[in-house]
Amino acid sequence: MNDLDIIIPVYNEGENILDVLEAFKKEVRTSIRALIVYDFDEDNTLPVARKAKDTGFEVRFIKNKSKGVHNAIMTGFEEVTAPATIVFPADEAYNAGIVDTMYEKFKEGNEMVVASRFIKGGSMTGGPFFKSILVRLASFILKQFAGFSVSDATYGLRLTSKKVLDSIEIESTAGWTYAIELLVKCHRLRWKVVEVPAAWVRREKGKSRFNLKKWLPLYARWFFYALATSYLRKGQETVKLKSGVRI
Repeated sequence: MNDLDIIIPVYNEGENILDVLEAFKKEVRTSIRALIVYDFDEDNTLPVARKAKDTGFEVRFIKNKSKGVHNAIMTGFEEVTAPATIVFPADEAYNAGIVDTMYEKFKEGNEMVVASRFIKGGSMTGGPFFKSILVRLASFILKQFAGFSVSDATYGLRLTSKKVLDSIEIESTAGWTYAIELLVKCHRLRWKVVEVPAAWVRREKGKSRFNLKKWLPLYARWFFYALATSYLRKGQETVKLKSGVRI
């Protein structure tokens, strides 16, 4: 069995997918399996990705049980068999070099490893000004006032242990908001979370489907949940587990 499953949710990422697979081949030494999750059979990612030869790792194509990036990631989570998984954006081949570091941090006993744009060695280049200010401010508040151990609460690129996926019920329903949800719940449970520096560069190829206006209220829910567990209802806010138990 491979050590790490990498979920790549795609929507017409034909211009980017070979760059990602090639970057994994060149830069990742951990035993991996790539799970490419797509919405529809005509997605231009598929014929391009199927041309990849001699990657050195298994590449599986999984059809999304519904539509949208959230459901693609949830579909991918259901296929995870490795001890840990990374959800990896299809347009971020430049971050392949941190995969081994993230896995090493997992082996040290961390249940989640966050790729951080806001620590030494990390960066955020381009993108809407309002988005940049908002994610920096939210992450600063959660670290300084809610006691988070990491400096980047919203970036979707992160490693999650199978223990987390098997234990915590994901209540988010859209976008990448599941990522901050799992982070704040791990924080609430006092499970170990660590960060490594990562870059983020505004995509040059393909179209971003990130919808800040639509997803902002969903991010806000978990932002205020995190503050509540630290102040307003400290010790009272519960975490819903897949077993049906709340702790």
